Amino acid sequence: MIPFSPPRIDKRIVDEVVDTLYSGWITTGPKTKKFEKLLTAYGGHQVTLCVGSASAGLELMLRWFGVKEGDEVIVPAYTYAATANVVVHCGAKVVFVDVEPDFNISVAAIAKAITSRTKVIIPVDIAGWPCDYDAINTLVALPRIQQLFTPSTPEQHMLNRILVLADAAHSIGGQYKGRKVGSLTDITVYSFHAVKNLTTAEGGAVCLNLPAPFDPGAIYTGLNAKSLHGQTKDALAKTQLGGWRYDIIEPGYKCNMTDIQASIGLVELARYDDDMLVRRRQIFDRYAAAFGIYEWAQLPPYDRDDRKSSYHVFLLRIRGISEEQRDAVIRGIFSREVAVNVHFVPLPMMTYYHEEGYDIADYPAAYDNYSREISLPVYYDLTDDMVDTVVRAVVDSYKELFIC
Repeated sequence: MIPFSPPRIDKRIVDEVVDTLYSGWITTGPKTKKFEKLLTAYGGHQVTLCVGSASAGLELMLRWFGVKEGDEVIVPAYTYAATANVVVHCGAKVVFVDVEPDFNISVAAIAKAITSRTKVIIPVDIAGWPCDYDAINTLVALPRIQQLFTPSTPEQHMLNRILVLADAAHSIGGQYKGRKVGSLTDITVYSFHAVKNLTTAEGGAVCLNLPAPFDPGAIYTGLNAKSLHGQTKDALAKTQLGGWRYDIIEPGYKCNMTDIQASIGLVELARYDDDMLVRRRQIFDRYAAAFGIYEWAQLPPYDRDDRKSSYHVFLLRIRGISEEQRDAVIRGIFSREVAVNVHFVPLPMMTYYHEEGYDIADYPAAYDNYSREISLPVYYDLTDDMVDTVVRAVVDSYKELFIC
């Protein structure tokens, strides 16, 4: 059986984790701080806070910005539940909008959805393909859009417009107009979950790139406290000579990254561009070449003049089929011992959101993308022979159903 997305665990990672275990630092410590600095240099943004998950990072930043009951946050209908769930946790209203054929949020749909209650937009880089950030950033800066904004917290008054909080769970290493994801808008959040390109088993990172007069260093200090129950010192700071005393300045949360997690990330980041992304790009190219000969196969965008993907998931669509027929193709692929997936079932179709009154009929592009999509395996240890096996499984399953 060819699995869908196992993590890359080799001797370099094992040795680094063992080194951490013997170091005496298994919670947040020197390796987490080093990882934050290297992530900042890699993405080209201002400062990075590592956290326990991307979900925690998104919610932390919504709460930092003061999102609360009565506010609205714009989210693409085509995304994982975390993007919307964090809005619900804050008591705000999720405003779903439709997406484009490339799976990413529609800027035109965002513009129509903005009201005086809109506080944040959360674009999502589906499968590693960056959104059109110039268009989104330009939109929120338009005078007519800024005039709608009604700030109610010091942070909102300082920004004086809608915050753009990018969900880059899939897209670390992706590029837009020569700049890396992380530096493309106000705040970006990465995921380092087990199935991600760059994993720390679980984990995430908040990348700050806020305009003046925000002080990124001061915000980092505040967020660090917020992620540790409002403590003014983390465990590393408290070990300094005479540094035992600390204060609690707010009822914060517990979502810090540990040095065990960071040790995996340090190894992966060091070889990310020159090794991990190279192999993932080769797999994308091999899929594209193999399926490009079939009229029924619709290939995902992953390399254009203005954008480059992080090659996280290969989103193959099959032209002219129904959701039920797509499911039948998937069953055929599994019967040939190849694991595939679907990214994602649009959130208005999920029980919770459907019962809240959202209707997938209002998001036709999201449904069309979903109904024809099959996510193919992409991971470092997937060999060329295995890629060819995946291709045969998809082609044979399609032919079995549609070519008699």
